[in-house]
Amino acid sequence: MAVLHGKRILFDIDGTLVDSTATVERSWGTWAREYGVDYDEVLKVCHGRRTEDTVAQFVAPQQRVAATARLLALQESADLDGVLALPGAHRLLEALPRSHWAAVTSGPRTLMAARLAAARLPAPKLLIGAEDVSTGKPDPESYLKAAAALGFEAQECLVVEDAPAGVGAGRAAGAQVLAVTTTHHADELTDADVVVTDLSCVSVEVTDSGVALLIA
Repeated sequence: MAVLHGKRILFDIDGTLVDSTATVERSWGTWAREYGVDYDEVLKVCHGRRTEDTVAQFVAPQQRVAATARLLALQESADLDGVLALPGAHRLLEALPRSHWAAVTSGPRTLMAARLAAARLPAPKLLIGAEDVSTGKPDPESYLKAAAALGFEAQECLVVEDAPAGVGAGRAAGAQVLAVTTTHHADELTDADVVVTDLSCVSVEVTDSGVALLIA
């Protein structure tokens, strides 16, 4: 059994706690058709990154503001059918005091909160979203901000992620990283300290010094 120790846990949302694949693919699919973009290429890079950062890879600079606004509108208006908690997520969050974890996402706060609610997962006391940072993952800004808001250094925290960009952000922040292979293959997540299939094989203990993730 592997064990990761930290003061607090910082969770990504999409692909880590929540399976929102269906609604994500619907909104990006509509956007790609409207802008004449290769949908398969978009899917290769959109996971774990801010909308504006992905859009910037596919449209001309003068189109980016409008293209980003259009995609965000599609995401906000998309139904939440098929949004589910990923295996182990509910059990893990229910075992944690709200003061001991935060959510750190590349998506807008309102949308991510709605997906957590649709998946019937506990609401975080602290949620750092796309609008809270000037530079998205893999830049470490989001994880540094979350750790600081909880009163700790990022290197004292544990990060749980599913995408290479998020793993990179956690590592750059100095945190230990647990990665799940829910959206990417293990060979794309090799920068993580530990890689597992999903959170069903992970349990948590609250300790005198913080938290411990126990990986079977």
